[in-house]
Amino acid sequence: MKKYMPQRLKNNTYLSRLNYKNFLLKWENYWFKIHGRWRSCPLTCPIEKPHHRHVFWSWFGSFIAIAATAYLSVKTHSPLLMAPFGATSVLIFGVPDSPLAQPRNVIGGNLVAALVSLTILHLFGSSPWAMGIAVATAIGMMQLTGTVHPPSGAVALVVMMTKAAWPFLLTPTLEGSIILVLCAVVFNNLAEERTYPKHWL
Repeated sequence: MKKYMPQRLKNNTYLSRLNYKNFLLKWENYWFKIHGRWRSCPLTCPIEKPHHRHVFWSWFGSFIAIAATAYLSVKTHSPLLMAPFGATSVLIFGVPDSPLAQPRNVIGGNLVAALVSLTILHLFGSSPWAMGIAVATAIGMMQLTGTVHPPSGAVALVVMMTKAAWPFLLTPTLEGSIILVLCAVVFNNLAEERTYPKHWL
């Protein structure tokens, strides 16, 4: 396959003058981006298969974290678990070095998403367009506050789909996030090759 990047347009505005040449260049550039990068490029290659020790610690840590949260949920009769925490576990135990897996992002991102979506839910209800606004606004606010955490997008949807009440902000959002982060701090650092967190704030 020929490796080239189509010529960039001189006029880089969203409303560039519509003509046939511009259209063709945009179309070529679009399909070029869809093909993705080549495996020879180290920065864009797919994630390599991790060492078996890394897999073990990821498995063990996520098992303990989810089981402990579920146990506390049963014992305290408090809903500390929600589906997005499964995705959070993938990040904090599977790729604990990721900027998206740090405590600030886990706790902050979940709180921001829950607060935004609860506000939108109580102002506009849970219609399809309100769901879209909730997720989109949660993403924007996480970016502005430096707390981007992908599972938090699902937190916003959980709020909208279950029509959650304001206590959802505390339980399970805050309490569950703190439990998962504490488990990650304890168990990730038991492995010699792991250090978690990279930063708290």
